[in-house]
Amino acid sequence: MKKKLTKNEFLAAFSIVVLMLTAVRLAFPSVRLAAPAATKSQEMATAPEPLRWHRIGSVASYSQAFPDSQSVQIVAAERWGVRPVENRTDAEHRMRELVYVGESPYYHVDPLTSSIPYLVPRAAVLLEDIGQSFFDSLYVKGLPLHQVIVTSVLRSKEDVMKLQQRNGNATDRSCHLYGTTVDICYNRYQALGRSVSNDTLKWVLSEVLRDKRDEGRCYIKYEVKQGCFHLTVR
Repeated sequence: MKKKLTKNEFLAAFSIVVLMLTAVRLAFPSVRLAAPAATKSQEMATAPEPLRWHRIGSVASYSQAFPDSQSVQIVAAERWGVRPVENRTDAEHRMRELVYVGESPYYHVDPLTSSIPYLVPRAAVLLEDIGQSFFDSLYVKGLPLHQVIVTSVLRSKEDVMKLQQRNGNATDRSCHLYGTTVDICYNRYQALGRSVSNDTLKWVLSEVLRDKRDEGRCYIKYEVKQGCFHLTVR
């Protein structure tokens, strides 16, 4: 009888395959699948153009590009989110509504002390797309691959109460209560090889997030004191 792979084993294997394929793509950008022999004229006509690295840019102003306040984000959170969970036990009983986001080849989740690694499916897809788009953007700009770092996800009412004891900004109507909201760190990244300046990576990430916001997929607030992009799915 064949042994079934556990979720963690599947994610680990998938991550290894993705990283290996990405490494081959970066090391040998001209590699293509084998094809039937072609004439010299056909080869010249179909030969790929030399790879041109894209310019590394950024948004003009972080605060202006990502201005979406709590009052804006809470409307989306209440629309797309779950009924706030009471505590971690309650969260475990709500798995039909939530998706586990603790592991992915495209992002890294910090050890969580005040939140739980779950999101509603709509937000989980958005987070995965952000991580993948960040990979793609790094590649076309000739930069080594890094994962974005997630610092906060779903919070229970119990988590919020504990946070309020040491953080005056914690609110009873936190968007994190609904499983729609993620904090992505902008001053730290998980290097998958050679590392580069955090400022450079922040420029690239800001372009990716601006595009997702412009597509109408999320609201984003640039948090100066917390060192993160606070975003809620739309």
